[in-house]
Amino acid sequence: MKPEQLLFAETHEWAQVDRNGNDSVATIGISAFAVQQLTDLVFMQLPQVGRKLTAGEEFGEVESVKAVSPIYSPVSGTVVEVNVALPDNLDRLAADPYGAGWLIKVKIDDEAGLSKLLNFQRYQQQCEAEG
Repeated sequence: MKPEQLLFAETHEWAQVDRNGNDSVATIGISAFAVQQLTDLVFMQLPQVGRKLTAGEEFGEVESVKAVSPIYSPVSGTVVEVNVALPDNLDRLAADPYGAGWLIKVKIDDEAGLSKLLNFQRYQQQCEAEG
């Protein structure tokens, strides 16, 4: 996936929304900026399939040699798939945060929350401001 096509939360998670009939599923990950800030990743915890999430809710964490960072859901819905191979292969997250490094897929309950997410340009401006 190209980051220019994604939506971003201010907390550095991204979402790619795919629509299939009346259902919308968001593939969720963390941005390249967040991965670079964390540096050497050592541990990741992800939720179970079936867990209900609310936009802004913490659903997991990623740990680097310097900090533990919560991961927040940019959308509300139910976890329908988890990238179970990722916690044992954290180098995938660093190498391809917008592809093989995806974290979870969530069936969206309400698409209205998507309007609160940033487009790529606005997200880049936020990252520049954070330095």
